[in-house]
Amino acid sequence: MEKALLVSIELKNETGHWRIEDISSELEELVFSAGLEVVDNIICLCERPSARYLIGKGKVEEIGFIAGEENVDAVIFSHDLSGTQQRNLETAFGRKTIDRTQLILDIFSRRARSPEGKMQVELALLQYLLPRLKGKGVMLSDLGGGVGTRGPGETKLETDRRQVRKKIDKLKQDLQSFQQHRQTLKKRRKSNNLPLVALVGYTSAGKSTLLNLLTSSNQDTSDKLFTTLDPVAKNFTLPDGQEIVISDTVGFLHQLPHHLIEAFKATLEEVLEADLLIHVLDVSDPRLTEHNQAVREVLEELGVEEKSVLQVLNKIDRIDNQGWPDLSSGGFTDPVHFSAKTGENLDLLVRRIAGYFSDRLLDLKLVIPNSRMDLVNYFYRNAKVKEIEYRPNDIQIRVGIGRVSFSRIQGDKDIAVIC
Repeated sequence: MEKALLVSIELKNETGHWRIEDISSELEELVFSAGLEVVDNIICLCERPSARYLIGKGKVEEIGFIAGEENVDAVIFSHDLSGTQQRNLETAFGRKTIDRTQLILDIFSRRARSPEGKMQVELALLQYLLPRLKGKGVMLSDLGGGVGTRGPGETKLETDRRQVRKKIDKLKQDLQSFQQHRQTLKKRRKSNNLPLVALVGYTSAGKSTLLNLLTSSNQDTSDKLFTTLDPVAKNFTLPDGQEIVISDTVGFLHQLPHHLIEAFKATLEEVLEADLLIHVLDVSDPRLTEHNQAVREVLEELGVEEKSVLQVLNKIDRIDNQGWPDLSSGGFTDPVHFSAKTGENLDLLVRRIAGYFSDRLLDLKLVIPNSRMDLVNYFYRNAKVKEIEYRPNDIQIRVGIGRVSFSRIQGDKDIAVIC
């Protein structure tokens, strides 16, 4: 296992809601998710950032000494580094030096399973590396080079940049085909009038566990960050018989780099198209309020802050009576207290979801023959039966039923719609 030395930075003039202790703690979680061993986490409070190293020269010497003593494989900074700062620090430490964004991209590359997810990760990585190519030609040599790839007088660096830009353009084109496929699926869903619910939230809040509980799925779940990278959509039938689609999405993060959001906008289309967002939060996390704010900021960047949101405070099984956080501030609005692990309050959550879509139900009064008890059973399974009257010659029934459920029996000649 590779050993990592962490450097958590707080810049004096940098605005934000997060304390340096929380920044440091989350960096450790990210490193754990990347499969590295943390040997130390050094806190740096900087008056002003240094153009050469970001941090002061004295701190650089201290970190370099510790890195040598501990024989670490990598030094990881909580703050983004410019290409110049990264190169200078690597020279000073004699060790691989990366920043938080590159660490996140490394985790993404491990988590991506689908062809589209892998392409999105590669696109984000290349866009990140392009302005940092100086002095990194060997690292990207597999992207191009060799006889016939260089123009007259073109340097190795320029060759790499040209090849990387060509690769970025190719990835964007390939991702367009996936987007067209999703558009086809979206049109099919809309033609069936299926509402879409998107699960959003901070990474490791329990979205995949909730999806598994609701839809009997078998999504991978763990305590590591970014377990789910590729979107997953499953059908779910509400108690009133209405069918909806529930989609799991990639977890959000505090100060998620803008170009990562851009690269994954295709994946996040489910959020853009959703009729309802279910915001899952880990109520047991001491950074609950900060996580809530971080997700709201990403939703604002995606332009969906006006959508209907149902807040779900997950993992209540980890809270005792004395451990409940103060929800009087921090933007919590009538949340559902819930445990995806034990299923506590699942019925309440499902009722709240159904409440958002109750106005999409058809309210119909029907007449069917006495011999068609199969239809009566269908209505009890797939609709909400409001009234039923067994008469001498027929059965009169009033139901609230989803459009999709009704469309499956609408052509049955034994069904007469009164109103």
